[in-house]
Amino acid sequence: MRLASFTVAGNAGFGAVADDGRSVLDLTGTGGALDLEAFVALGRAGIARAHELRAAGTGTSLALDDVTPAAPFPRPARTIMCVGKNYRDHAAEFHGSGFDATAGASAIPDVPIIFVKHPSAVIATGAPIVSSNDPTATVDYEGELALIVGEPAWRVGSADAMRHVYGYTILNDVTSRALQSKHKQWFVGKSVATFCPMGPYLVTADEVPDVRALRLRTFVNDELRQDATVADLIFDIPTLVATLSATTRLECGDIIATGTPAGVGIGFSPPKYLRPGDRVRVAIDGLGELVNPVT
Repeated sequence: MRLASFTVAGNAGFGAVADDGRSVLDLTGTGGALDLEAFVALGRAGIARAHELRAAGTGTSLALDDVTPAAPFPRPARTIMCVGKNYRDHAAEFHGSGFDATAGASAIPDVPIIFVKHPSAVIATGAPIVSSNDPTATVDYEGELALIVGEPAWRVGSADAMRHVYGYTILNDVTSRALQSKHKQWFVGKSVATFCPMGPYLVTADEVPDVRALRLRTFVNDELRQDATVADLIFDIPTLVATLSATTRLECGDIIATGTPAGVGIGFSPPKYLRPGDRVRVAIDGLGELVNPVT
C-alpha cells in the first residue's frame, strides 16, 4: 500500500493512494490516528483496516490534484538516522574528494558510519531546496532509500531484522559539503533547513518483495547522475537494523536512510554543486519519484 500525507483546505491528513495514482482514500482518524506516524504505530491492524475501507468503497476519496503533498512524516518525532559511505563506489569517490573529514587509511568502512539529520530539515516532494541556507554554496545531493521502523527493535539480530521494517520511502540527503568537512561530525552540514526532501509516499514492506532488487536513480536537470541497486549496499538493511538496535531502542516511526551511491556532485572535477534553477529527481522502482526544485 502506498501511503501519503497531505494538506487539504488547510487541514493535515493522510491516506492510501489509489493504484492509478490519481486519488487518495482519506484515512485520517482511522483507529484514532490523526497522522501517518500514528497510523504506522497501529501496525498490521491499521493496514488491514485501510484494505477493508478500500474494498468496501467507503470513506472519502480525494483527487491528488486537489491536495498539497507533504512528506510522509512532515516533522518526524525523532532525528533521522543515516548511513555514510555505504556504497563502495561512493565511498571511494568521497574518500578522494578532499571533503571526507573522517577518512582513514581505507576508503571502505569496516562498520556502518552512522550520523543524524534534524527533523526540521524535512520537506515534501515539490518543495524547494533553498540553496541560500548554505552560506558556503557547496550544496550537494544524495539520493537514498530510507526504511521506516514498525515494530520497535531492541537487540535484534540480522535474521529477525526485516520483520521490524514497516515500509520504505525516498530521501534526498542534501548536504553542505564545506560545512560537513569543517565541522568533522556531519550533523551541521546535513541538517541545513530544507536539506531533507522525503517522499512522495511511504510504501509498505509487503509491496516490496525483494528490497535488494530496487533500482535507485538520481537526475539533476534530467541528467542521470546516480544509478545503483540496493543490492550494492556494503551493509545491508538487516545489518543496519541489527547494528543500531544493539545499543539504541529503535522506535516505531524511526527513519533510517541507508546511504547513497556514486555520482554525487563532489564526485566530478570540478564539483557539480546544486544551483538555483536546478531540479533534482530521485526515483526508486515502485516507490515513486521525489522531485524538488532548487532556489
